[in-house]
Amino acid sequence: MKLRSSGREAEKIEPQMAPMIDVVFQLLIFFMLTLNIVEPEGDFNVNMPITDNSDASQDPDIFPDIKVRLVANEDGSLNTIRLGQVNLGNGPNVFAGLNNEILKIIGKPGNPITKDMEVEIEADYNLHYEYTLKAVSACTGRLDSSGKHIIRYIEKIKFAPPVGGPAAGS
Repeated sequence: MKLRSSGREAEKIEPQMAPMIDVVFQLLIFFMLTLNIVEPEGDFNVNMPITDNSDASQDPDIFPDIKVRLVANEDGSLNTIRLGQVNLGNGPNVFAGLNNEILKIIGKPGNPITKDMEVEIEADYNLHYEYTLKAVSACTGRLDSSGKHIIRYIEKIKFAPPVGGPAAGS
């Protein structure tokens, strides 16, 4: 860039780039440090109104929670099995009966709606573990007629805390 001067030769003035680059980097760092990261829009937590029970009973796709209660004798053997409020009793076929009752509740095996269903098993503290395993097997499914393939009923099993455990502090 040339400037006019009166009688003397004009000096060439070059802009210095180093201070300009320093200012640009300082501005860049300033804006990076003052940036506020906001959450993406559209993730709303909506509280839906509670419907009355008459609507839920009309929808066949809504299944009730399944609660299985295993009651033990004093020696740890199985006294009775309860499915909800129904007493299934005790005996050699009680677990087959539990399996049939679960099948009645879910309708048909492999129903995709039952993938979110859960069975809660509540057992007495002194119950022998074999009965709990048999109850889990009865709730999750059965073998087909050939005995080679498993027919799944319910995948999710949870356990309630044992009932009647040892006294606290002893």
